[in-house]
Amino acid sequence: MSEPMALAFGERQYSLADLDALAEAMAATLRRRGVGPSSRVAVMSSNRPEFVIALQAIWRLGGAAVLLSPAWKQAEVGHALSLTRPMSAVGDHPALAEAMPMLHLDEPIAPGNCPAGPVDPAADAVLVFSSGTTGMPKAVRHTHASLAAAVRQWRGALGLTPADRLQVMTPPSHILGLLNIVTALDTGAWIRLHPRFDIDTMLRHIEADRITLDMAVAPIALALAAHPGLETHDLSSLRYLMWCATPVTASVADAVTARTGVPWVTAYGASELPVITCNDLSAARLDTVGRAVDGVDIRVVDTETGTPLGAGQDGEIQVRSAAAMAGYLPEDATAEAFSDGWYRTGDIGSCDADGYLRITDRAREMIKVRGFQVAPAEIEAVLHGHPAVEDCAVFGVPAPDGEAIIAAVRVSSPVEPDDLITVVADRLASYKRPRRVVIVDEIPRLPSGKVLRRVLRERAMSACAKSREIR
Repeated sequence: MSEPMALAFGERQYSLADLDALAEAMAATLRRRGVGPSSRVAVMSSNRPEFVIALQAIWRLGGAAVLLSPAWKQAEVGHALSLTRPMSAVGDHPALAEAMPMLHLDEPIAPGNCPAGPVDPAADAVLVFSSGTTGMPKAVRHTHASLAAAVRQWRGALGLTPADRLQVMTPPSHILGLLNIVTALDTGAWIRLHPRFDIDTMLRHIEADRITLDMAVAPIALALAAHPGLETHDLSSLRYLMWCATPVTASVADAVTARTGVPWVTAYGASELPVITCNDLSAARLDTVGRAVDGVDIRVVDTETGTPLGAGQDGEIQVRSAAAMAGYLPEDATAEAFSDGWYRTGDIGSCDADGYLRITDRAREMIKVRGFQVAPAEIEAVLHGHPAVEDCAVFGVPAPDGEAIIAAVRVSSPVEPDDLITVVADRLASYKRPRRVVIVDEIPRLPSGKVLRRVLRERAMSACAKSREIR
């Protein structure tokens, strides 16, 4: 009896034994390049089986994978490499190959012997990147123990079993894509990888592969709701759709359910702590992000005093879990992320008497774009480099796919807003490109110098209501 398949990509299918043999061969190649215990290896890859094989090869050697977004450009790659200092690289992206010697994932790998050794649970397994509001992205360190805890929690939250079938279209460098892949394979569920999101491909494979649960960030949900032929596809295999990364847009979720009969579930997590809450699978309350998953403690504290608050009171959401990150790089950013062992999410919300968590605001100033977190300061740093820009501030406003990036700019000489947008597009990933640049007379600030982004956001939304120019 042949071994069941575990992973599909196009017409290719792999069993767990296939993946293990290919990982052993790649590990032998990486070992010859000097990779060993505690080595960091940069991985910049599209969503493909070789990404999974590279991860398993690095872990087989006791190393840690540094996951770089395939959307990044040279400046972003250079920053990540200088922060993490990997000794080797694997991938399929020219930006990484230009920065350091890289084992290309299209290169044939000869079979090799490289038995898996014991894994130190406290050793780093993976470094992902999470933008802070004060500059370029920080590296988030997850150990084998914290990643394993996240996998256990995600499996339990999803009700995942070996009978489930998933597909992944989100980038593997993002914590959601990574967690879905690792959890599915660890559970024994079947998974199909796609190199990119395409709504027709998604619908076709739900039907053909009998997918049992699927993940949707806001753009995917919007594409489902807007698809003219949604009812022509047989989606009866789906147990539910999971809305991830941004708050649920009720009208969009309701429209999809009305047309397909498939319910939605929503969850809440972060790069630093991948699984925090999830809704009940059979009776999700989509106006909340659900309740704490097993093994996670949540408290809401006063933003000024840090005093724990009661049910229904708004404050900062803090979380304690075995899945919490080991820390940041740079290391000096770690201390302020925790309070007495509790991870400070920076999100504002409240828990009701039944433990359901509602998120009402952000204490931090991250902009959520199609499920990605964007730091205003990163875009501002690029704009400040333009000779015509005297001052600037970047903020987000609501948009159908999450938030739209707006840049308010004070200039010393005439410049076309589109030229400033192009400057950012040339330096940073496409999802960090401002939707609009507004030339202003002044940037409102507190006496301390802190930008009043709330004021700018209100002005932009007021202008939007009058002109309908921001879509």
